[in-house]
Amino acid sequence: MTETHLSMIDAENIIEQLRRGLPPEYGVQHYSVGYDQLIEGIKKHHLKKIEHFGKIRFVNGSWGSGKTHFFGLLREAAAELNCLVANVQLTKEESPLNKFERVFYTMIRRIITPTHHHERNTIGEVNLFEQVLQEALSYLSSGEHKLPSEIVYSDFDTAQQKLYSDSSIDIDFKTIVRLYWETYLATNEEEPIALQEKRARLLQWFGGEGKLTDFRRNYGVSKMVDKTNAKLMLRSLASFVKLSGYQGLVILFDEAEQSYSVMRKSSLKDAHNNLLTLINSINEVPGLLLIYATTPDFYNDDKHGIKIYGALSSRIGQPSNTAPRALETVWNLDVFDFNLEVYQEVAIQVLGIYTTSQPDFADELPGTSEIEQFVAELYDEHPRLSPVRFWRIMMASVIKKLDNCVEGVEESTEEIYDDRIAMMREE
Repeated sequence: MTETHLSMIDAENIIEQLRRGLPPEYGVQHYSVGYDQLIEGIKKHHLKKIEHFGKIRFVNGSWGSGKTHFFGLLREAAAELNCLVANVQLTKEESPLNKFERVFYTMIRRIITPTHHHERNTIGEVNLFEQVLQEALSYLSSGEHKLPSEIVYSDFDTAQQKLYSDSSIDIDFKTIVRLYWETYLATNEEEPIALQEKRARLLQWFGGEGKLTDFRRNYGVSKMVDKTNAKLMLRSLASFVKLSGYQGLVILFDEAEQSYSVMRKSSLKDAHNNLLTLINSINEVPGLLLIYATTPDFYNDDKHGIKIYGALSSRIGQPSNTAPRALETVWNLDVFDFNLEVYQEVAIQVLGIYTTSQPDFADELPGTSEIEQFVAELYDEHPRLSPVRFWRIMMASVIKKLDNCVEGVEESTEEIYDDRIAMMREE
């Protein structure tokens, strides 16, 4: 991964998440070890060519194997190469795959631009998809991705002509985008509050909110985003992203462990059919990379896994027991075998991040040799068959030790370990 400067704010955000034994949303590349070859392969073979192809890949990993960490690395790589990213949790409550329209609504809520990724600490609160539309208007009128306050008519007209010239984007999709852009015209005499309310109403269309009768009467559209057209709207979204000056759209699907096992038989069939449709049609959507993370039961469960659906199983295949390579269909994270030296290397990187987050206490923090010894003791303390992965307990324990150093508290390795294990059992 490309080295980037780590600010004190970002460092503190990373430490705050690691303190709970969780990977942070941003910044995982600052303490990542072992994934470099795979990430570089993904960048070379997929992200750098994304505008020309539509592809889907699968990630296999048991609970605690590092899927969330890996997705963090993918988000960093995508932002680096000017791609939009949406991280979608496939859960029964929010985004079940058997109801693809709800999956699409979640994509819209979670989509992030490279600008937002890199400047998230300075741009303030903003609706994520609203930022996509704003940056698109700016790019199509001026060639730059920025957040407009208002725009002259000639620039608006330039943007809308480019929008309507793209035949791969749905006409109602275009209409809502155009009406949203109109609210930024310098000649618009509506009150700022009224404009914000109008923008909010227009954005509801992408999320399936509101009634068709109201949208048809007020905005002239003929349909809402629903289960009959959600997959087609995904194509429009991918085309709009490319038109707006981005390389493409990366969607990270994170399937909850055993999520299929709680579905009814009919819902499971719908979910499998939706996934098969995505696989079969993805090559028709250039600019779209879907990455679907699952647990092993997705492949091998006799009642709910893809083995019960021969067409789907044959298209995906099975995880390999060798180190994952970018060109493979399934990337198996369970094959990574990390040893004590790797854990110690990561702990030293975390020490560096902690030092950045607490520069005034640098003298109170331990040296690298003391951290290596602490990790070795943790490693001996942790049962090899524990349901809690060592990665998680190590991160939380290292932060706890560093916190103790800053606060002048002395605890043994065993006491720190027991405290962090107890914390995780309560979650």
